[in-house]
Amino acid sequence: MADVLFYHLERAGLDDVLPGLLEKSRERHWRALVKLGSEERLEELDALLWTFREDSFLPHASYRDAKVADQPIILTVGDENPNGSNIFFYADGAMPLDWTAARFDGVARIVVLFDGRDPSAMEAARDNWKKARAAGYEATYWQQTAEGRWEKRA
Repeated sequence: MADVLFYHLERAGLDDVLPGLLEKSRERHWRALVKLGSEERLEELDALLWTFREDSFLPHASYRDAKVADQPIILTVGDENPNGSNIFFYADGAMPLDWTAARFDGVARIVVLFDGRDPSAMEAARDNWKKARAAGYEATYWQQTAEGRWEKRA
């Protein structure tokens, strides 16, 4: 069964956190799927991943692009897994529709990133925490410290 991690974003936003998590996923030779809450946000992150740092970029594609199966990182608003991802990221209001083990067959890690300054995002994260636990997942909760490091809280 996949590891489930909930990341409570407070001090840094998604644009600051996601590229680093995707880099770590690539270091493990994992394929990643990033599900976002809107097409607009997908376009913004698509541009960011090419330019987030002067000396680096993250090779990726949108679910609309050709040959997505060959890409190491896919950005999507849907529920498909066209590149056989090992890690799923849910961000910008996107949450898993289904916490059954069959939905995440072959997935090593599920990461839910949510904005701690948004009450609706907090409520959705709490609801999904309960759903993940009820489905048998050992979920962990991570929160940013004042120094910007991640600390396991639950």
